[in-house]
This record gives sequence, C-alpha cells and structure tokens, in this order.
Amino acid sequence: MTTIEVDGRSIQVPSDLSVKEALEVLGFSIAMHPSDKGLFMPCQVGGCWACALEIDGANRPACTTQVQEGMRIRTASPKMMPRRMVAGFMGHMAGGVGTPWWLKSGLGFLEAVCFTSGCNLCCPQCQNWQYAYIDYGELLTPEEAAERMTETKRECGVERIAISGGECTLNRPWLISFIKLLKEKNPIARIHVDTNGSILTEDYIDELVDAGMTDIGIDLKALRLSTFMEMTGLMDAGLAAKYLQTAWEAAKYLHDRHPQVFLGIGIPFNEDLISIAEIQEMAERIVEIDPWIQVSLLDYRPEFRRMDLLRPSHWEMLQIHYILRDCGLQSVVCQTERGKIGPGGRLLG
Repeated sequence: MTTIEVDGRSIQVPSDLSVKEALEVLGFSIAMHPSDKGLFMPCQVGGCWACALEIDGANRPACTTQVQEGMRIRTASPKMMPRRMVAGFMGHMAGGVGTPWWLKSGLGFLEAVCFTSGCNLCCPQCQNWQYAYIDYGELLTPEEAAERMTETKRECGVERIAISGGECTLNRPWLISFIKLLKEKNPIARIHVDTNGSILTEDYIDELVDAGMTDIGIDLKALRLSTFMEMTGLMDAGLAAKYLQTAWEAAKYLHDRHPQVFLGIGIPFNEDLISIAEIQEMAERIVEIDPWIQVSLLDYRPEFRRMDLLRPSHWEMLQIHYILRDCGLQSVVCQTERGKIGPGGRLLG
C-alpha cells in the first residue's frame, strides 16, 4: 500500500494505481460527459490534459500519473494554466469535414492545421489513431500553441486555421483560450474546428463561437446506438447514448442558433461498419435540419485494429453519393481513393 495525501487527508491506496484510479477507490466521481457530476477525465491516455490536477505542486494528468509514497494531490486547487499535447503543425491540402467543398481544388494548401492528442472514443478503426490513443506531441499552453499555429499559417500562405485531433474539444479551457488567441493574432483568418461533437453542449458551442470559431465539422458516426457503440468501441450504453445524442443535437443547434458559422457534417462509410440503409436514414435526418448542409461521406480504410477492412471502391462511394443526393441532400462531398467527388458528381482536384 502507498500513503498519499488528498485535499489534506492522509490515505492509503494500492501502490499500482494511477491518480485517477486512486481517486475512484476513494469515492470520487469521474465524469466522462459534461452532464455528469465529478472530475472530468475523458481521454484516459494523458493526451488531452483535461484531468490535470495539482500533484506535488505541479499540474499533471491524473489518468497517467502513478501514485507515489507521500504524493500530495489537490482536487480543488486554484486554476492553473491549461496545457494540451499538440502535434502536427503543418499545411493541409485536403481540408476537413468543416472545410467548404468549393475550396477543395487539390492544388496547394487549404489550411494550416494542428492535431491535439487524446480522444474520448475508442474506435478500433480510428483513422487518426496516432493522435487519439497516445500522448503524442508537445505539451503546450494556449499561447505557445497560438504562436506555433500563427507561424505555420504564415509559412503556408493561407488564411484558414484548422484544429483537429484526436478530439480537440476535450480540454475546454485550453481550446477556448487557444481560439481567442488565434483570433487576436490572425483577425481575418477563418478558424475551423473538426470534432466528433460528443461533448458539444449548447453553452460550449456558444463559447466557441464567441471565442472566434467560424467553421466546424462534426463527424456523426451513426444514427443507431448499436452501430455507434460498435464503431466507437464504447461498452457503456448509457455513455454512448449521451455522446450520440449530444453530437446530433450539436449539429442542429449550430444550424439553428449560429447560421453565420459554416457547418459541415461527416458520415463515415464502410459496409463492415455501417449499412447503406442506416447511411440513408442519417441523410434523411440531416435533410430535416437543412438539405443544404455540407455532408462529407468518408471512405473508411483499414487502419489501427481493423486492418481486416477493405477500403470502399471509388464506384461504391459514387453510388452512395447519389443515394444521399436522392434523399434530398444538395451539398454532398464524397471522399474516394481517386479523390473527392463534389456536388453534382464532379471530381474535385
């Protein structure tokens, strides 16, 4: 057993636990969704730093820090400077779900992008697993990240900035501060957030828009809970249902309350993951919100723990492109092995 101090109380816990696990043993509630009460610890890999606590006088992630003899932990310490693991500052030629389709010429950089580490989902076929499942990158304050991004934007010669991941929304104080600083340093730039939407509550969306977010892409992975759980690797049906509902509600709220923000919706497709019938149902639901919302159909390739998948062919994706159009969607972008197909079936770039 190991003796630690938590909020001034000396307590013994098993020696092989992380700080997060020790707090759970001691009866602290751990929250995975903003509607839950407790300490918010969503990624479990030390990437997002949303779980950072004051540990021995320093800001450290509770989910990956191991308990040590005499360790002092404060769960209600004064606010410290938020930090986040960030990597991949670069020019982006393909754009993301929240990039308007008419910019996707395939020629030159569209945006300057960075990738935040950590994710609250466990997708076995994650297309960006290098950022989602490890604490990859540099630990940066919002100011440090804004300086890096501004320099990257200048080098790329663009006026669009994209923040992706992993899941970039997990550390809310960090992301809000980052976007505010980006807006101050780049007043005419478009600031684009790509997200799974699973924790985007209405007040969070309002704060992102007030901070300076101008474009957003929400990756809606499914409509049915069973499909969503299989695709995301989540075992807790209650948590999965909250994530799924929050993402769909976020898309509608953004459309209804923030029409000045460019909204794109991503739908992943691979027949081993989701049926064409469910894709069609998703399209019909999006049409009910607005048939002109940009929808990006993403061909999921073999990746991470699902190397058994076969990437859908160009012709399969073209077929589903027209199925979505037949549902009434007017702005469908389809990612294929040959490039992107835009509205009207034109190959972009």
